Amino acid sequence: MIRLTKIGIITFIILSFGFSIPYPIDGYEQTGIARLYRLHKMQLDSIENRRIPVGAYKKLADIKLNLLERQDDSLGQILIEDEAFAKRMNRLFPGRGYSATVLDMSNPDSLKYAAFRENTGYQPGSVGKIAVLNALFVQLQKLCPGSWEARTALLRNKRVSARYWGTGDHHTIPIYDIETDKLIKRRVRASDEFSLYEWADHMVSVSNNGAASVVWREAILMAAFKERYENLTEEEAENYFKETPRDSLTDFAINLVNEPLRELGITKDEWRLGKLFTGAAGRYVGRKGGSIGTPVGLMKYLIKLEQGNVVDAKSSLEIKRMLYLTDRRIRYAKSRRLDSAAVYFKSGSFYKCDREKDPNCSSYAGNVFNYMNSVIIVEQPNNTKYIVCLMTNVLNKNSAGAHMYLASKIDKAIQSKD
Repeated sequence: MIRLTKIGIITFIILSFGFSIPYPIDGYEQTGIARLYRLHKMQLDSIENRRIPVGAYKKLADIKLNLLERQDDSLGQILIEDEAFAKRMNRLFPGRGYSATVLDMSNPDSLKYAAFRENTGYQPGSVGKIAVLNALFVQLQKLCPGSWEARTALLRNKRVSARYWGTGDHHTIPIYDIETDKLIKRRVRASDEFSLYEWADHMVSVSNNGAASVVWREAILMAAFKERYENLTEEEAENYFKETPRDSLTDFAINLVNEPLRELGITKDEWRLGKLFTGAAGRYVGRKGGSIGTPVGLMKYLIKLEQGNVVDAKSSLEIKRMLYLTDRRIRYAKSRRLDSAAVYFKSGSFYKCDREKDPNCSSYAGNVFNYMNSVIIVEQPNNTKYIVCLMTNVLNKNSAGAHMYLASKIDKAIQSKD
């Protein structure tokens, strides 16, 4: 247990469970994320877990940033297309409805970049949750500029309830009781209380929209209350939202997430968020500017992350750990060619059906728009390492399978080197 007395002054009480616990799967002791305790216990007890492949079992010491030696290079120096590599990559994409960027960073001294309709804008869907995660770490740095330990202790020990912010999403979250060894999966309830680490994990690992609104809310409160945030009560937080004019609060909330992206060199037309992720959160925070994502904007972010330039090197590494997929792999990440690879992944979808045109229009196969996006860092055991940002809008078709098959083709093409 880690107990905060005030920011920057931390008392550590280490509870031993009889095993060393690095992050991520066996990262419970560092993060307090209960589902990690369960996964690590299954590993120790030799219980087969068919849900996740071998590539999901990396240890803390194994997760590193791949472009630290190019930390001082500008995006302009890196985002230069390699003609031969681009030709090999671009012939894999079907054309209309597809956009992508690919960066082979297997050899940091000889990066290879390819871009295909990279400036085309798409509704980012849940990929936008990376921007919320980024905003959280920006505010943590502002709260605790001189102590990384204080930041992670706050993430672990600050517990907040969902309230109305976290309700209304159909995605379930895993709730594991360590004492009874029971796991249930259900929707977020207003009474649910988790640590900041766990809310962030729910937002990323199972893409829960309610968790995303809660994390965004807490980043707002960090920025508004500063050093008072640690001991902020639920009543004080809700009064802040009630008493702050809606227009001012909307501007504050939207800028909080988007300005850090601008500071990284990502323009508003390359990536921005325009509203929170649940309707109930709109009670006090409105919409502004719309949401958009492009493959080049997302690639810029992941390059900055691998350089250690997102907030700072420790924050970059921790965000990468949060993106390390230790849950069921879907869409692009489901490719069997990636089973042995470590993948750092976020997927997002957003679709709309016109039932008058087609009464049988199905989920993830919208006939008005049908966005599906995948951003991924792949690290194969043979040291092949690359980033792919794929965004599609193909009507009347669930593109999950297309993303998966394209993942196999891209991996094969990168590894073939010919």
